[in-house]
This record gives sequence, C-alpha cells and structure tokens, in this order.
Amino acid sequence: MARQVLLVEDDREIAELVKLHLCDIHCAADIAGSGQEALARLAQRRYDLMILDLMLPDVDGLTICQRLRASGDYLPILMLTAKSSELDRVLGLELGADDYLVKPFSFPELLARVKALLRRAEAPGNLAGAVPDEARIARGPLVIEASKRRVFLADRELTLTAKEFDLLLHFARQPGRVFSRSQLLDQVWGYGHEGYEHTVNSHINRLRAKLEPNPAEPRYLLTVWGVGYKFAESC
Repeated sequence: MARQVLLVEDDREIAELVKLHLCDIHCAADIAGSGQEALARLAQRRYDLMILDLMLPDVDGLTICQRLRASGDYLPILMLTAKSSELDRVLGLELGADDYLVKPFSFPELLARVKALLRRAEAPGNLAGAVPDEARIARGPLVIEASKRRVFLADRELTLTAKEFDLLLHFARQPGRVFSRSQLLDQVWGYGHEGYEHTVNSHINRLRAKLEPNPAEPRYLLTVWGVGYKFAESC
C-alpha cells in the first residue's frame, strides 16, 4: 500500500517532479501550493509524511511546523529550503522538523531522506539493552507518559518541545548509557544532521533548565566529560 505524503511547495513544476519521483518509492503525494491549503489538508486526513517548503506565499513552513507540533501532531516532516544559512536549518530542527534539505537538491538524496524518515516512523528500533517501550516511565519524581507525550516532575507537568521530549525519552529508556553528541543526532534527530552537535548542547541545556532543581549540578542529565551525556541510573 502506498504511503501518503503531503507535499507543500508553491513552485508547481518542482512539486510535480517531486511527486513523480515519490512514485518510485511507492509514495502517493497530495500537493498543497500554500500554507493555508496545507493546513486545510492536514485537518482533513492523515499522512505518513510531509515534505514542507520553508518559503510559502502565506503561512510559512516554520509556522506550519510549529503549529503542528504545538497541537501534539508528530507527523514526520522533511523541510525544504532555498536558504543555505545555518540559522534557518537549526531553527527548523528546533521547531520540530525531523530533517531538512537545501535547494537545489538531487532526487536520489530526497528519496533517501524520505525513506529514512518513513523507516524511523514505522519501525523505531530499540538499541540493545534498552528499556522496553513502556507507556509510563518513572525515574524518582520524574514521570514520563510516553504514549501521551507528557512529562511530570513532582506532579507538575512540564512544557517540552517535540525534540526536547524525544531526547528526554531516549535518555530515560536507557539509564546509565553514555551517548556522544553525534550518536544523539543520529538516533534522535535522524539522518543527515552531521555537524550540528551544538543543537544537542542547546537541547540539553534547555532540558536541564526545566528538569533540574539546580541546572549547574544536574541530577538527571549528566555530562560525561570528553564523551557526551547520560541519564542517571538512580534519581
């Protein structure tokens, strides 16, 4: 059965070419030429993945991504951008995009990224030694409701971004295991984020500000100097 893709691109020629190539990997695409049309289509049906152009004539791609994540929708998003600045790419990832691709791009690379995102969404593999995917994880006063994507600290609900939640859940499922920044980029952010280790640092710092009584002396997210980070084995 074909996977359903929402392709949000205001350049009709590019959109039709992408749609044609998506057929090669058994994906059927609906094309939205504006941000408003994309939001309307998202309200009407479920998709397996969204390819989202950053620059749109009305509601831009960053706003669409932000609205989607704020509503609790974690549809995989591949963001397309004609901008090559690091700030635009990082901002897209911070707002919840799963991957990005800078125009002009090659179709083989586009298809490789689409397939990688679909694999992650359909069969998220647990690493050896990982805690099974519990619906509820309790680490001292910290409680993570994985299926509901909610986090509580001493009965107070925390407000986390999509990637902050993903990162915390990844750590909490494997207490004591040390992860390098590059491993976290690969396992939480996914394919194609080499060179953005500072993104991990910024997320760790924000999580600590929300989780830790004293972020300067963390209780949950610990630094392993010269290696990376780990979640405390006992909290």
